[in-house]
Amino acid sequence: MTDRFDHHVLGIGNAIVDVLSLAEDDFLLREGLAKGSMNLIDTARAEELYALMGAATEASGGSAGNTVAAIGSLGGKGVFFGKVCDDTLGQFYRHDMRALGMTFDTEPLPNGGTPTARSMILITPDGERTMNTFLGACVELGPDDIDEQIVANSAIAYFEGYLWDPPMAKDAFRKAADISHAHGRKVSITLSDSFCVDRWREEFLGLIRDGTVDILLANEAEIKALYQTSDLDTALKLIQTDCPLAAVTHGEQGCFVISSDDLGGIVSVPTTLVERLIDTTGAGDMFAAGFLYGHALGLPNETAASIGNLAAGEVLGHIGPRPQRNLYQLAQQAGLL
Repeated sequence: MTDRFDHHVLGIGNAIVDVLSLAEDDFLLREGLAKGSMNLIDTARAEELYALMGAATEASGGSAGNTVAAIGSLGGKGVFFGKVCDDTLGQFYRHDMRALGMTFDTEPLPNGGTPTARSMILITPDGERTMNTFLGACVELGPDDIDEQIVANSAIAYFEGYLWDPPMAKDAFRKAADISHAHGRKVSITLSDSFCVDRWREEFLGLIRDGTVDILLANEAEIKALYQTSDLDTALKLIQTDCPLAAVTHGEQGCFVISSDDLGGIVSVPTTLVERLIDTTGAGDMFAAGFLYGHALGLPNETAASIGNLAAGEVLGHIGPRPQRNLYQLAQQAGLL
């Protein structure tokens, strides 16, 4: 992809402030939470969980927002569309994005209205995260928030699957995808969560098969859920027939890059082992940043996947969904950029 553009990646997603806390497995059992899941909750449940949680850390999050933040850390140009309220958390979120050099100009809701979204993230000793999300202002993101000029000047428009939960966001997604394709740009989506896939499987398959999606990102559980199979090889072969390009993360083994081009096929791209797994929050988002940034630069798919693996590995070593070390420097040291 060599055409001129202003932004490497445009992320469209839920603007969420993460509230992260360590928790034992027994806590999840007592609260009836499925480990590794993302649960949508209301205000009352958010307050209840917050009161029960241990000491917590607040961090700007949201899947696509994390990816755009990592684009900046990689040295790229990113832009984000997402809805916050002009309250304390919303101002905190906007400041974080802009401090990273990312463009985030979506009009906020007035203070006193629906509050900025937050997600109570419980991290168990094995590093797995269980998310409990109050969408708040996110549900107000709609077609009017899609800036046509920005979409047209972004190499890749990237959407998180979680956007399929708030109804107006679907229209925003389709509008942005149409603009992207009209200007010869690429459209990418992440499946986000296997439970999200279960809610929207047929619509996700429709987007992939009708050509709306050019690049699919998923993990092993999500791609299996999409095709309702317990066999990873079967799922990989099916996505190869449905989508031009896909990347499927495979835990500590790295990822698979799947191309509908016979010359590409299905390629396994290994990663280096993480010395100490602390928290998986944001790992998929970091992988997406590296892979999409590499694709926007026109790098080979395997190189782009290696950048994604490197970015994911960085975030696994600490609490929080965004990189704490400069990803560009890490990628340079690894000979990837």
